[in-house]
Formats: sequence, structure tokens, C-alpha cells
Amino acid sequence: MSFLGISTLCGLLAAGLVFPLAATGGAAATAGSDILDEVPAELHEEPLSTPSHMYASDGETWIATFYEENRIPVESDDIAQTMKDAMIAIEDERFYDHGGVDAQGVARAAVHNFTSETQQGASTLTMQYVNNVLNNAAVVTGEGNFLAAGIQEKTYADKLREMKLAVQVEQEMTKEEILVSYLNIIMLGGVNYGVEAAAQYYWGISAAELNIQQAATLAGIVQAPNYYRPDLSPEAAENRRNTVLFNMYDQEYITEEEYEEARNTNLEESLVDEFDNERGCIAADFASYFCDYAIQDFMMNEAFGEDEEQRQQLLSRGGLRIVTTLDPDMQHHAQDTVEQHQPGGTHAAALINSMDPQTGDILAMAQSTRYDPNDESDDWNSTSMNMNVGSSHNGGNGFQGGSILKPFVAAAWVEEGNSMDDTVDASQTEYEYGERWEASCMDGGSVTLLQGEGDDPDHYSVSNVLDNTERRMSVDWGLFHSINTATMATANDMDLCAITDLTNRLGIEGTSADIPLGPLRADTPSFVLGSASITPLVMNRAYAAFANDGTICTPRSLLEITDAQGNEYEVPESDCEQVVDPDVVAQVNDTMINIAEQNLYVGQRDGDAPFPMAGKTGTNHRASGMSFQGYTEGIATSAFVTRMDDNNNMWDEGNVPDDTYAGTIAFPVWYDYMREVAPSRDTGDFRQADDSPFDERRSGYGGRYSMSELGGGSSSSDDDDDDDD
Repeated sequence: MSFLGISTLCGLLAAGLVFPLAATGGAAATAGSDILDEVPAELHEEPLSTPSHMYASDGETWIATFYEENRIPVESDDIAQTMKDAMIAIEDERFYDHGGVDAQGVARAAVHNFTSETQQGASTLTMQYVNNVLNNAAVVTGEGNFLAAGIQEKTYADKLREMKLAVQVEQEMTKEEILVSYLNIIMLGGVNYGVEAAAQYYWGISAAELNIQQAATLAGIVQAPNYYRPDLSPEAAENRRNTVLFNMYDQEYITEEEYEEARNTNLEESLVDEFDNERGCIAADFASYFCDYAIQDFMMNEAFGEDEEQRQQLLSRGGLRIVTTLDPDMQHHAQDTVEQHQPGGTHAAALINSMDPQTGDILAMAQSTRYDPNDESDDWNSTSMNMNVGSSHNGGNGFQGGSILKPFVAAAWVEEGNSMDDTVDASQTEYEYGERWEASCMDGGSVTLLQGEGDDPDHYSVSNVLDNTERRMSVDWGLFHSINTATMATANDMDLCAITDLTNRLGIEGTSADIPLGPLRADTPSFVLGSASITPLVMNRAYAAFANDGTICTPRSLLEITDAQGNEYEVPESDCEQVVDPDVVAQVNDTMINIAEQNLYVGQRDGDAPFPMAGKTGTNHRASGMSFQGYTEGIATSAFVTRMDDNNNMWDEGNVPDDTYAGTIAFPVWYDYMREVAPSRDTGDFRQADDSPFDERRSGYGGRYSMSELGGGSSSSDDDDDDDD
């Protein structure tokens, strides 16, 4: 239709033929030409909102999908012809005859509106396409969602704008291009947009497979997308479908036989058994907790938007392809392992997280609880809290570190110029309150051991689990057997700030009592026994540095992100820094290699170690949490088991089962997982220390000390500090 034709229509509109209420003002007669002057010369299009998809590191294993509009754009060949016919039959039967505005339709609507109490529009399919494009642009630019808001009343100025733009579209696009674009943009109930996503949602098929009655059903939804939804209102949808079918028959798109067959099909019975619009991490096939962690990384990164609102819009509308660091095979093994080792009790969980020591890439993150951010029940085992991580990533404050902090005391001892073979007096079990301990980073160069709430008002007491261990011993022997008095004696013989300086370099942060999250503090000497609560991922990162000759890497979860237009976004590169001398690491590793190998026996995993491994056990206060932090050359893994009572409190001392220690509880979790996944990455020998005093004593696989040397108890047992510390 020519521009003069549009002007004529404007006059008709102004005269009230289509929208009579718009012509009640005196300015109506001249409004048409004024409005046309102000109508934009071009139809400004924004990219269609499409779902974002998250994948594992192989770029193929799907994890989760995120969207506000469930849309899958498809080409013309991927849409059944019957779908195109149905839409034209019900929405614009003269689609192939007009130039964007249908004069017959305008005339018909004018007569109807003059002779009926109801109002009828004259929108062509092209005009509807324009309207959807305008709405999409308004959503993308933050101006609102007019269609979703249910705004159907338009001024005749809006209508004129649609007409002018529809004519323009017809001059720039073919009819087939307009029709396909329309079928990709329209709302078809709920969050389903476009015929491909709708076909999959309602029938579990592609748009290319739609039959006559299915196509008619989708075409019928357009008039009132949420009223004619077959999943919510099957009777109304079926009546509307039959109207579309009659139009298709009347316009000779289908035969009478096809019409009768489709009309007699029970719509409700033809639908899928379950409708699924779940999206986000809750709908992930696996790795829900890792998915949540990666999304938190995304939402905190300014590369994806100036604020959280912009980042959320990009995630839910930008059609992103998000490739993460997750190793799918390792993740499956991790999930299987935590489920197999799920501890008894109502408030219990097994956790695993793994990272690549040389890159910081998170390879697996599993938790035996069920991920459900929408669960409002009191079921502790259904939670969105990721206990592997901190509150910045939808986690908590972690757990008391316990004896897994002891290797850092030993490493600081070696950094100070000492040796793992040096002897300390582990016979001392009491330290007087008020005693000053060297701490060069604190005011006055020292700290005072403050009185706690224990039974002894004069002394801070330290005890061991193993019998006959209150005696002089090497730092190495004390660490191997996790002797509390040896760790305290080591700390007492050195500068406490040397320890916190090391833990700070290794990124260890925690909380303790009323002290907020932050670096470990030297103001309370008992911190060396693991009184602070630390998250498993933070501790795993620190241990990964011992697998990487003292080089620590920042954990990362995102590898590659591109949007629907192929634009690439910057993601954090691997960020690593040498923070501990490799020879210091090698000396401490000598001991931790033997700890890991000895636990093969303690954890009832008989046989020699299948590959070089190292690590340390940790059992926190009252055995409410047990961990094994271990590593090979290519994988660092934290295995943690937590058990609480029904009131979410730590077990009472009399309620702790016998032999409940990390060596018998947490190490089997770590080993059962690592023996499956470790061979997929480097498992070479760890670096040996220069002039190591242990070279001749290292027995290789099987451990340095025999069980007869333990003096009773368990080699992996550790009785760490309590709430009074």
C-alpha cells in the first residue's frame, strides 16, 4: 500500500471508523498528518530475548538453562507448513495480498465498530510483528513489557505508527521472512515464546513436527496467550483451536476429512504428561551447587554489566553460551561418592570440591544434600546453601578447621629457618593465662594468652588423643600423628605472626567467635589448633599450593562466554602467584605424603597407594566435622563430612561414636573419589626437598611409620580445641 493509502487510512481513523472514541476531541481532524511526521522512519529492532545455556568444560555437557523468555529461534524449513497456514488462517487471511495494512480489514472493522457494542481491530500479521518488535525493544531497553503487562488498549496514534512501520517492513522483508520472524517472536503462554519452544513445551516435539491440530492450537493461543493456554485451560484452548481449524478448512488449507479428524482430537490427552518450564540451577541435570557458584561468579563480575540488574538481564535474555571449568566425569564421580558416603542423621552432609592446582580451575563441587532454593520446609537435607563455599557464593561461614591447619604451622616453622627434623617439647600440656607469646605484627611485639571459660582458671590445657605422646618429638613426628601438644610447642617456640603471614599469603580466611570473616589473627595462640571456621574451598585452595610447589591460584569457574550474536566476553584468566618457597613445601610434603599413605590402612582402604598422594586429616570440636585435605600433582580435593544433631548443634561429647575421626570417616570419601579421577590428570612424584633429612627414611608408598610406633589410638586422630579456646 502506498504512503497516500496510509494517509487515507489515517483520515478514516481520525474520523473514528476504527477507534471512534479517539475522535471526540477537536484536534482529531488534523492529528493524522501531525502524528505521521513524528513516527520514526525506521523500525528499531533489539536482539530477541533467548535463553542462556551453561556447559561443562568440554563445551558439550549441558548443566543448566536460564531465561525470562523460553525461545528457540528457528529457520523457515524448521517450521511445519501447517503451522504457517494455521497462523495466516486465523490472524491474517489476506496476508499475501496486502502491503502491510489491509484496507478490507480496516473497512470491516469500521463497519463492525459502528454496528456493534464490541470493538474489532484491523491488525495485519505484519502489524502484529511490528508491535512485538516494539515491545521486545522496550523490554531490552528497560522501558517495560507492554504485552506481558496485558496492555491491549491503544491510541490511534499507536495504531498509525504500527501501520507506517508495517508498510516499511513489507518493503524490506519478504512475506516468508515476516511470517517466520513473527512465528519466532510471538508469546504462546507463560514464558514460552516462538513456535519451537512452545511445541517442545506442550508436546515435546519440534515445530517441524507439528500436526494440524497442534498447529491450530498454537495459532489460537495468540489472541489471548494466557487465557488459551492448553496446559492451564484445555477446554478454552480446544474451543479456540476448533475455531482456527474451521478457518483453515474454510480457506482450503485443509480438507474436510482433516478438519473433522483434528477437531475430534482430545486436546488435553494429546499434551505431554508433565509441563516443564524449570530453569536455572534447580533444573540442572547435575552439579547444581557448582552451577550456583558459577552464577555467583557471573553476577559479581562487572564485565557482564554495570550492576546486578544488567547482569541478570544479560544472563536471562542474552542467549549466552557459558562454558565452565567443571570436569563432567569428575563431577559425576564426586556426586556418586558423597551420596554413597552420606552420613547418618537428619543434619548430615558429605562434601567434595576439587581444583586444578596449576590453574585454580574448579573441577568438581558436590554435596549430598538436595539443591532446592524454593524449599520452605524444615528439611535440612533440602537446601540451596553450598557448604563448600562462603557467604559471598551462597554458602556459609565454613567449619572449624581443626588439625588441617597444622601443616601451615610446620611450614612457617621451616620458613623461619628451622627443620622438620627439629625437636620440640610436646610434654607441656598447660600454658598459664597471662603468658606472653612472641607476635611481631601485634602491638608490643607479643600477645597474651587470655583466660577462657574452662574448668581451670589458671591454665590453658592441651590434650592428645594418642597415648604416651606427651614427650619430646620432632616437628615431623608431631605433624604425622597430629599431636596437639607438639603443634602448640612449635608455635610457642616461634613468632606467631610468621604463621599468620603464611596463612594470609595462602588466602586462608575464617571466622571465630565474634570475630568476623577475615585473615587469621595472631592475638589468640590457640588458633594454631584450628579454632577458626574456614570453608572447604578456601582450605582446598591453600592445600593446592602444596601440590604446586608453593604457587597458589585463585579459584575460577568460568572459561568462555559468548552471546547470541557471537560477541565474546572477557572472563578471568588463571591468576597464580608463588607465595611459598618450593623447598619449604617439599619438606612439609615429605610428612603429608606419609600421612595420606598411612590413612590407607586407618581408613580401611588396604593396599599400597596407587599414585603419589599427600594430605592431612582434621576432626573439629566434638567430631561435628571431619575432613581430609589431600592432593596429587594434578588435583587438589577437599572431602568434608559434617554431622549435627536435630537442633543443628554440634554433638555433645557423650554422643560421639567411638572411632569417629577424619581418618575413618573423611579419608574414605576422599580416597574413593580420588582413585577414580586422579589417573585422568598428572600423578607424578612430588618434588623432594634439597638435603632433606628424610630421604633415607622415606619408604615410598605405605607410610614412614609403622602402626606399632603409634603408641595406641589412631594415627589420624586429632583432638582439637574446644569452644573455650
